[in-house]
Amino acid sequence: MIKITIFLLAFLSITVMSYGMPIQSFAADVAPLTVNVEFSSYREGAEIVISGLIRDYDQSNDATIRIQDPNGSFVYLGQITPNPDGTYSVSVTAGGTINKAGEYTILAFWNSNRTQTTFEYLGSSESAPVTPAPVTPAPAPAPTSEVMDIEPEPVVETESVSEPMCGAGTVLKDGVCIVKEKESSSGGGCLIATAAYGSEMAPQIQFLREIRDNTVLQTESGSAFMTGFNQFYYSFSPAVADYERENPVFKETVKLALTPMLTSLAILNYVDIDSETEMLGYGIGIILLNIGMYFVAPAVIIIKIKNRK
Repeated sequence: MIKITIFLLAFLSITVMSYGMPIQSFAADVAPLTVNVEFSSYREGAEIVISGLIRDYDQSNDATIRIQDPNGSFVYLGQITPNPDGTYSVSVTAGGTINKAGEYTILAFWNSNRTQTTFEYLGSSESAPVTPAPVTPAPAPAPTSEVMDIEPEPVVETESVSEPMCGAGTVLKDGVCIVKEKESSSGGGCLIATAAYGSEMAPQIQFLREIRDNTVLQTESGSAFMTGFNQFYYSFSPAVADYERENPVFKETVKLALTPMLTSLAILNYVDIDSETEMLGYGIGIILLNIGMYFVAPAVIIIKIKNRK
């Protein structure tokens, strides 16, 4: 009888245990709140899709999603309204506040229910830069107890040398007056004429400037001529202009000598130059005219005076 009783008790216990195991397994599958992500790791720029399910959702409250970085600081907080069937979903882009490599924790809340999951943030797809090892500065030498008396170096007095005064349009460089560079591409002013007439605002200087800018530089041949002429002219004109300012007689002589040239250049005000050929023609003509007035005519006069003797 005792044996039968023990057998029945053992059979009853096994039966109860066999029914209890599936019940526990089913209870684990019906959690009131779930949360998950598609992948276990992400890189910068990837879309992190967070989804889950609320069992027996009664549409009373929203769900709350929080993301914590590896240090435990919150980097994302959002309120989500689940679908009528209790499912919910939200997307977050890796990067921005999610910028520290490591394991991040996603926390989901609804009413009194809470659950969580994790993912790994791997950082940028590019290789991380190598941080150079810090350089330890060399220790400064310990000060010695003995202090050496250093005599100050004697100050050598130099004699003041008077620098030459340069005129308008020139600057002093290495003790020599040279032409001052102009910002304008058309070249500098006429230093000799400016020194002769005393001002860049003189009518004669204005006339030369208008001829240069409005007529000569309007053609390629004229621009090429002015480039070559400026290199030759500014090689000696600063010295001539300085001597004009020092010698009034020489200044008046230069002013008188410039009159024929100004007269010949006035021809360009009465002609229409519309082509390179016309510029070359009138330009060569005026150059030959000036050569005749400044060189040929004086030479002929000198020869005739010698022949009369």
